[in-house]
Amino acid sequence: MEGLTDGWMFVEDGTNRTYWHPDIARFHDYWQGITPSGHLPGRQHFDPLDIARIMPRVWMLDVVQPGPRFRYRMAGTMEVETLGMDPTGRWLDEVHDAFRTRPDIASRYLATVESGRATYRFGRVAFVHDREHRFVQNLILPFARDGAAVDLLMILSIMFHSDGVEVK
Repeated sequence: MEGLTDGWMFVEDGTNRTYWHPDIARFHDYWQGITPSGHLPGRQHFDPLDIARIMPRVWMLDVVQPGPRFRYRMAGTMEVETLGMDPTGRWLDEVHDAFRTRPDIASRYLATVESGRATYRFGRVAFVHDREHRFVQNLILPFARDGAAVDLLMILSIMFHSDGVEVK
């Protein structure tokens, strides 16, 4: 599959978005558009109606300190469907063993919180999902109520079957 890396990266102003799914690009553009100058956007800047079409694929994690530890605040309907359950209110590391056992996964979430920068990944599914969903393209966006300390992560995940066909 074009653009498949299995690694993650920080999103910079000049990041090549050639292989980004259009909804990933829209999600990032929306986040940039609501970001106050010199600060991170907070949940108060976000209106789900602005991106209503892609909200079924969005999931949100509260960043709980000290730690940090991550708790599902919300999971869109497509995320719930691919997980086979609604994780709302549960800890990420309890829902997904891989978060505890694979440091490469946790490092991305921690780096997003610590740096306040968006991260992108296109690779094999790392968390347990529907067994037919083999690849994922996703974007993690940091939010901070006070404009500086990240307290919420919003993630958009696009799932793909083993043949590269998008899960709809």
